[in-house]
Amino acid sequence: MVLFEQKSYINKQRFNHLSTDKNNIEVELAGFSGYELKHSKEVDEELTRIGQGTKAGEYFRRYWHPIYMSSDLGDLPVAIKILGEELVLFRDKSSQLGLVHKHCPHRQASLEFGICQTTGISCCYHGWHFDVDGKILEVPGQPEHIQEIVKDKVQLGAYPTHEYKGLIFAYMGPKEKKPEFPMYDSLNFDEMEMVPYKAPFECNWLQVLDAIVDPIHTAFLHSNMSRQQFSEGFGEVGQIDFFERDSWILGCNTRRVGDNVWFRINEVVLPNFTQAGAAFAADGTKEIFYGRSSFTRWVVPIDDETTICYAWANFGERGDPHEYNTPEGPELIEQGEIFDRPYEERQRFPADREACEGMGPINIHQNENLLASDQGVAMMRQRLREQIRNLADGNDPLSVTDLKKSPIPTYGGDSVINIPKIDGDENTFFSKLAHEFIKIQFEVDDKTEQERIEIVTNKLKEIQFRENP
Repeated sequence: MVLFEQKSYINKQRFNHLSTDKNNIEVELAGFSGYELKHSKEVDEELTRIGQGTKAGEYFRRYWHPIYMSSDLGDLPVAIKILGEELVLFRDKSSQLGLVHKHCPHRQASLEFGICQTTGISCCYHGWHFDVDGKILEVPGQPEHIQEIVKDKVQLGAYPTHEYKGLIFAYMGPKEKKPEFPMYDSLNFDEMEMVPYKAPFECNWLQVLDAIVDPIHTAFLHSNMSRQQFSEGFGEVGQIDFFERDSWILGCNTRRVGDNVWFRINEVVLPNFTQAGAAFAADGTKEIFYGRSSFTRWVVPIDDETTICYAWANFGERGDPHEYNTPEGPELIEQGEIFDRPYEERQRFPADREACEGMGPINIHQNENLLASDQGVAMMRQRLREQIRNLADGNDPLSVTDLKKSPIPTYGGDSVINIPKIDGDENTFFSKLAHEFIKIQFEVDDKTEQERIEIVTNKLKEIQFRENP
């Protein structure tokens, strides 16, 4: 386990953005400096570009990603774009899933107009028939020997798929490097109803992912700037500590709510798996021992300037209340507001979509001024950059299926314990408690879920007893 203090980490990463020196032009802070301030137009190519052959694109292609909702796929093929690639997803008449390159290798007709067969799909133009793995099954209208030559020489690009609880996943990297499908513990919590949903963003994927390691934004965007979008306790800034281990980046926001201390853990598993605590079940006013995430979510690049989140909203005692299991409930859990609403309402009550998209199609990092509270953003970008470069140097990236046995432990969630206010600096006290709580969770990684619940709950009760003399 590696823990970083915020100030030393910011210094270590040499963040010189907190300055009036923009592109080597000194600006006097005298107001009305619109002409003098010159902003960079250079995007961070290494982190933001995800097309084929790009460094980040090759990195992303080493992992499984959700690409579609099962309920949205009927008996007709659908054209989709993922990681900048034009693809067609279909379910043949034997219920096999196929994810293939959009254009038929014969004359480049689009397979979104193809005919789903008992096995595979046929191109509408000349009837070329492909299996779900892209192999040619038939070339109608051609002599037998020509068909055999075509079958031997030509193939349709295709990717492996995996369907689980209403989401369709794909692996789009080298087939010899395909990892196991990651079975996180949160994919099978007892008595948790998992509802698939999607959330589109018109911006680069990293802008969306950054928000999960920026827990302080909930106190402002979702609480104090326009209207309360989640529970009331989110308006407290609290103490924020960040933790790193293997593929995980964790942010623990520790708040005081009356006589209670509320631990909320936001979680990223690189490159793009995210979880956090409940959106509506937790407000810090009642005890919660080891609650878990209200969503289990992947931030998936469609292309460099478009993103879609595929996720499950989690309803149950350890997630969000069942009364939020409505058509718009998952969107409220995602960002506190529904996505499709009038522009004026978006201006009056902005949420994550407005904040992320408002940065522009691709946020230019050189124009940012990062502070200590942006520690998680800085840490995550640095770890992503290291993994991207590691792969570019010929090494395999970190894979959770190599690091942990299934089910893979996760940490996002809420816990609330009773600890009356103390004299002195509470933020230092909160930070100490957060480190203790994270350590407790790491120490039970190899336990069953029921054992983890029992041990973590008992440890939290011990802390509560200890701090209530």
